[in-house]
Amino acid sequence: MPRRALNALFDPVDAAPLVYARVVFGACMAIEVFRYFEHGWISEYFVRPTFFFAYPGLEWVRPLPGGGMYALFAVAGLSALGVASGIAYRPAAVTLALAWSWVFFCDQTNYLNHGYLLCLLAWLFAVVPASPKQRQVPRWAVLLLVGQLALVYLFGAVAKLDADWFSGAVARFFLSHTEVTAGLAATQTGRIAFAVSGFLFDLLIVPALLWRRTRVVATLAACTFHLTNAWLFEIGVFPWVMLALTPVFWPPATTAPLLERLRLLPQAGTAERTPYRPLIVAGVVAWFAVQVALPLRHWLYPGQVNWTEEGHNFSWHMKLRVKRGQTRFVVTTAEGTMVVDPEDLVSPRQASKLTTRPEMIRQLAHELRRRFQATSVHADAQATLNGRPWQALIDPKVDLSTQERELGAAKWILPLEGNAGEIDPDRDGE
Repeated sequence: MPRRALNALFDPVDAAPLVYARVVFGACMAIEVFRYFEHGWISEYFVRPTFFFAYPGLEWVRPLPGGGMYALFAVAGLSALGVASGIAYRPAAVTLALAWSWVFFCDQTNYLNHGYLLCLLAWLFAVVPASPKQRQVPRWAVLLLVGQLALVYLFGAVAKLDADWFSGAVARFFLSHTEVTAGLAATQTGRIAFAVSGFLFDLLIVPALLWRRTRVVATLAACTFHLTNAWLFEIGVFPWVMLALTPVFWPPATTAPLLERLRLLPQAGTAERTPYRPLIVAGVVAWFAVQVALPLRHWLYPGQVNWTEEGHNFSWHMKLRVKRGQTRFVVTTAEGTMVVDPEDLVSPRQASKLTTRPEMIRQLAHELRRRFQATSVHADAQATLNGRPWQALIDPKVDLSTQERELGAAKWILPLEGNAGEIDPDRDGE
């Protein structure tokens, strides 16, 4: 990159988009923490289960004992309020990032794209200068935020480049859930229109929001899209966060007057250019390199990612499939052979999730070997994806308790067969 362009990253720009996003993000995080308390999710997800499914390299991240998780969520909620209000902004942002990251990485069962997004934004605000006392910030800080949100949309479109999505099979499932959209679900034209429009929205919405001539129409489209998602799907705060952050793509003058009246942003002052810092440039480049590489990594694995799950997480694959599974373990010990139902060892929610996720099945097989001092553990795992006939997900001949996590493709995951078919609207979707 030319040095002139690198220097431009440190030019002073209006802090309004960054400050607006900080306030909105902090408020959304506080609401999300409150929902965990309100719905009893802290106990359901972190206190009652006795086994947790680890992320690679993060086996040491586990729920805090006793009332520790309640305390952690309380700290996260207070920190979120600090981020929103700007009170002790930097310590609050760092604390929120640490607390929410611990929550997020405790158990793979709880993976959600919106949880991942909140984690990324928490760390972003722990790094960027978004103090309520600043009227100008270096350009890189705003570009980091705008770029991160743009990547969510972009890779949402990339993930839809899938034959199952454009076949309309997935659309039939989701559109059949309401009377308003049932008519679209009933026709192939309606299903294809839903699939194509979803792809085009994700692909074009960011440039349309940034271009003055299309900004109003794009904003109306964003409102329609996110409100429809909130209505059709159970995806928590995700559509509300993305909708609330839409003004980040507008000119600073749009949000600045409101922030000034609320005294969340000081009046315009003298612009001062921050000095060029190679370490910051390297950090920004590294951030985007990781955020581009993670959603693309599943192309390194053979097979359908929605089937194998290899490279599925952290890739912005959102509501692209209807997948169900059934899993039983055949455990052999010195005393004989027995069949174990996952619900005998993990919570119903964990059991439901693991039936479609090979890596979680492998982890539980290792736990069964430890608990029963087994000589072998095999999995009878059947699944169906997007209306295909039920088929074996895991090779039943492989002793999963001897299989370790690998960077390459897992040879014990059987390939997907058949094309997407008609999906029963009463089935559970993901």
